[in-house]
Amino acid sequence: YFVYAISSKTNKYIYVGLTNNIERRIKQHNLGRERTTKTHIPFELILKEEYVTREKARTREKILKSGYGKEWLKKLKSNNI
Repeated sequence: YFVYAISSKTNKYIYVGLTNNIERRIKQHNLGRERTTKTHIPFELILKEEYVTREKARTREKILKSGYGKEWLKKLKSNNI
């Protein structure tokens, strides 16, 4: 399982998700097939972490979706630019 974070190339929106097929999932986001992210396309991948179990991935996803996690992702993104 993968926990991932994508960032909109047009605004400051960051989305965190969990999947078992990261390539397919990113493609779905960029094609506008996800209601939550549709208005923010296109996206770039800013974080990808792999986990052995869905439970461990879900725990990490919850952390990244928290206020602390989102702040950490913003810093990560700004350091990558």
